[in-house]
Order: sequence, then C-alpha cells, then structure tokens
Amino acid sequence: MKMESDSERRQSAFYHIAVQGALDAAWQEWFSGMTITIDQNVGGVVTTILHGFVADQAALRGILNKLWDLNLTVVGVQREG
Repeated sequence: MKMESDSERRQSAFYHIAVQGALDAAWQEWFSGMTITIDQNVGGVVTTILHGFVADQAALRGILNKLWDLNLTVVGVQREG
C-alpha cells in the first residue's frame, strides 16, 4: 500500500462508502487501499463499509464505477470534513 504525503492527504478527503452485502477484504488493494469492514446490523442485513482517503472526485468516481462493475448496491457515501 502506498503511503500518502502530507500534501496529498490535504488535497484528499476521507470517505465512508457503504454497499449492500459482504465484500472480502482481499479486494482492499483494488479499491485503492481503502479499509474494508463488514457490518451486520440487528436485522441481519450485511453491509460492507469501505473507508479511507480518496484523492479527488475522479478517484471517487473510479471507486464507485468498480462497485458498479461488481454489481454491488451502494447504500451510502459519506465524506468527512
């Protein structure tokens, strides 16, 4: 995984992207090193959360396109900061 410099991190934003279903942690590298966690709520619905720094809007679009290509349903995108 590539480490970001301070200037790259200032230009990027931290995102949480939630998708329906379980996505194996082995996909982490394909999603630009974003951390992948599985969340199972009380109702038994499984959601995968990808979270990490995204360089810019073009990179965010790339991640969302990959999720689309995997036929995963995006249930939320949240930007921090």
